[in-house]
Amino acid sequence: MPLRYTLPVDADDALRNGCEILNAVLQPQGYVFVEGLSGIGSGGKFASGEYVRNDRRLELHFRFSLGLVTYHIGNLTLTHEAYMHALLGSNGGNKYPRVSDDPLEAFRDLAYDLKNYCGDFLAGDGDEFARCVKKAHAREKLTPFERFANDTE
Repeated sequence: MPLRYTLPVDADDALRNGCEILNAVLQPQGYVFVEGLSGIGSGGKFASGEYVRNDRRLELHFRFSLGLVTYHIGNLTLTHEAYMHALLGSNGGNKYPRVSDDPLEAFRDLAYDLKNYCGDFLAGDGDEFARCVKKAHAREKLTPFERFANDTE
């Protein structure tokens, strides 16, 4: 039976257990997890870290659940949501993020997305990632109405 948490969640433990899920996807590609900052802030307990390989980093932040997930290749940076939108469109098949009462479900969802959609980030030449960054930055310049209109086309 999968490990489940009830609130309040210990952020350090949850991040470590979540990384056990992500290790199956990231470690075979040569990524190593490096713990980041953790502690108690105004919003409660938090923990962070990143998977690193050469000039690539997958940055993770946890507070009650997996929150900000950011990809870096060299000086190119993209959040998970923007990456998936640029890659798959507004009705893409990505699983992360979604609401769940199990904080580890977010890590399972992220592992699914990494395995199924992020091959270029994991082991490719980074060209597709760079195209997604360019597409996401162009989308950011649109007004909310223009974004909505583009997403419904």
